[in-house]
Amino acid sequence: MLATTSSGAFASSAAPADAASPSPATRQLAAQVLLAGDHRQRAFAVVDKRAATIAVYSARGQLVGTTAALLGQTSGDRSVPGVGLRTEQRQLRPSDMTTKAGRFDTEPGLHLSGDRVVWLDYEDALAIHRVRAGPQRADRLQRLAQGSATERRVSAGCVVVSEAFFDQVIAPVLGRARGVVYVMPEQGAWQALWPDLAGAGG
Repeated sequence: MLATTSSGAFASSAAPADAASPSPATRQLAAQVLLAGDHRQRAFAVVDKRAATIAVYSARGQLVGTTAALLGQTSGDRSVPGVGLRTEQRQLRPSDMTTKAGRFDTEPGLHLSGDRVVWLDYEDALAIHRVRAGPQRADRLQRLAQGSATERRVSAGCVVVSEAFFDQVIAPVLGRARGVVYVMPEQGAWQALWPDLAGAGG
């Protein structure tokens, strides 16, 4: 479900018309981000939790790529206090496994395992990373390739993408410098979370 485009100004037609195209909500939020200049001329991404997708844009608003993503298996838009420490200690509880909503100033970095990641919130151990090796790898790759949005809610909270998408899109766009990631809420409308963006250009 990897789809990329390397040229053209931002527009809804910039994405291929297939299953990996940005959701309407993603396109709407990205357009408002550009109108408001909220990304501060940095590359940015939009995570649509309801669709379980991520779309990555250049600083100029060009759609670089969009794909399915694995998200936190527990519904919710907030992180539970202490989740970062419990992640490090491998003592996560089911209630910890949410992908919190919000606007994040990102930073490239490394996981404790040495894998490259893009940190959204270091203290809460929230990051974008590739599918990792392990007993669940085959199942997770299958869910990314063919699973529904509901079936892609299996991560511990991070935004997980295929190796190909991480290497071809995330790493060159968000993995070399600071960027911005908008994680849309699954409970309520994004306009309620970012009213200033919703009113941009009005």
